[in-house]
Amino acid sequence: MPRPFSPPLAGGLLAAILLGLLGSPGARAQPPAARPAAPATPLPRPTPLPPGTAPRVVPSEMGLPDLVRLTLERNPRLAQAAFAIDAAAGRALQAGLYPNPTLVVTGDELGDRFGPGGIWTAPYASQEIVTGGKLKLSRAAALKEVDQATLALLTERYAQLTAVRQGYFEVLAVQRRLDILAGLVELAERSVETTEKLLEAKQVAELDVIQLRVELDRFKADQAAAERERAAAFRRLAATVGALDLPDARLLGSLEAAIPAYEFDPLAKLVLEVHPERRSAVAGVERARLLVRRAEVEPIPNVTVGAGYVRQNQNQSSDWTLSVSVPVPVWNRNQGNIRANQAELAQAVQGVRRVENELVNRLAAAFGRYGAARERAERYRTSILPNAQRAYQLSLAAYRGGQFEYLRVLQAQRSVGEANLVYNQALAEVWQAASEIAGLTLQEVWPPEPPAAKPADRPPAGGKP
Repeated sequence: MPRPFSPPLAGGLLAAILLGLLGSPGARAQPPAARPAAPATPLPRPTPLPPGTAPRVVPSEMGLPDLVRLTLERNPRLAQAAFAIDAAAGRALQAGLYPNPTLVVTGDELGDRFGPGGIWTAPYASQEIVTGGKLKLSRAAALKEVDQATLALLTERYAQLTAVRQGYFEVLAVQRRLDILAGLVELAERSVETTEKLLEAKQVAELDVIQLRVELDRFKADQAAAERERAAAFRRLAATVGALDLPDARLLGSLEAAIPAYEFDPLAKLVLEVHPERRSAVAGVERARLLVRRAEVEPIPNVTVGAGYVRQNQNQSSDWTLSVSVPVPVWNRNQGNIRANQAELAQAVQGVRRVENELVNRLAAAFGRYGAARERAERYRTSILPNAQRAYQLSLAAYRGGQFEYLRVLQAQRSVGEANLVYNQALAEVWQAASEIAGLTLQEVWPPEPPAAKPADRPPAGGKP
């Protein structure tokens, strides 16, 4: 009696059968969709330091460019957003892959008295053929998610740049406030010392000395509070940068640098053109349209074909089996998913309008703060501070001429210092609002450097222009 058939490893024979029936599965697979163009704005990725890596040497004095560089290197939010792009790219790759073939080995009627070896189908291979361009649509929709993740990185980049810039100007304003308060404390100390000498000469009352001591204590209390405020502001700045080990250092820069001039209408137009949140919303509409089309082609049946070798040990025969199966979309035509995706498309379209309204709202709020603070700072610079300084000079001249009391000079001097404090606060508010405007308009290098004067623009040495 011939030996019962054992399942052969007939890989070559199986391949020949499938190639004859189907052609190469790879040749029948849907071609991958052409990837949409990447966003026009370049997206340099952050390069965070690996754990345990020693941080770069930080200078004892830092400017805004140093802080921006550290942020792009070490901020974990930017690193997270960069990895999100890789995750979306992996999902897009997976969405377009062709289904794997199925390999089956079956044994039937084993132990039959007429043929104990039974009936073996070995191997039996089947392959699902995807129709209707489903893979192409799935990958195209997933690639839109890659674009949205890329735009999310761009959004996060300028959000962090805005936060660092605002933190920088906050610390810079507190530094300048400390300098002003130090001058006021020195002035108050000299005033107390001078007034005590006048009290000994019985030229002023004791009440005048007490009032000046109260004023001195108030300035010292403000100075101590400002020192604590600066330490807290610097810690917040270090956390925003993403470098908690950032050593405390004096920041370079001036609040009185040239303030950028902005106009609302051109800014609003620019924001709606370039801001990544709106561009991401538009990509969301395109993705939703692709998903609607993907849902519409889902009822198109995929075809599954198979072929196999059959050994019947009862009658000692070798046979072949072929199969073709197609699901019939009678009750389930994916109508529920089509309806849901159509609603999501309508949501995405409205989402673009919502994002536009939110961006203009944020710009309008920042521009309003910018305009009010700039007007206030300009008024102090051109009018209030010069008048306060002039009043001090006149009162000092009158005191020296014996016309005023010394306390009136001190009052005028104190007015100059307090006007400087208000002017400093107005400048800080200008730069805070301008930082937000720069972030909304995607300004990478900001504040812009003032243009250098050309040789023809400079006055000749020793003369007037």
